[in-house]
Amino acid sequence: MDWLRLPMLPPLVQTILLLVCSTTVMTYAWYAHLRTLADRPWWFAALLSWLVALVEYMLLIPANRIGHTELSIAQLKILTEAISLTTFIPFVMVYFGQPLKLDYLWAALCILGAVYFIFRS
Repeated sequence: MDWLRLPMLPPLVQTILLLVCSTTVMTYAWYAHLRTLADRPWWFAALLSWLVALVEYMLLIPANRIGHTELSIAQLKILTEAISLTTFIPFVMVYFGQPLKLDYLWAALCILGAVYFIFRS
């Protein structure tokens, strides 16, 4: 998986970029079928989502391997969750036309608090 490594960027930046791509793809795999495949059987949506998830894993695994060179497992997990929230909100706004809610911002602040506490040491 060295083909995803970008030596001109620090490992943390590489990790963040790969995690953003990974979580965007996974968010699509988890939720896009609700709009695009609503008229199809659940198992059909599940099979297509698994194919999309394979792409996500091809990004996630290198992200974790690169990230683990500088971060702990806990830091990687919290970072992934923070990125997941920041990719989910624009996704539901753009793909599903959902309005931005103040609760999303409060949730984001809680996640930022988790990021602060896991990285402060």
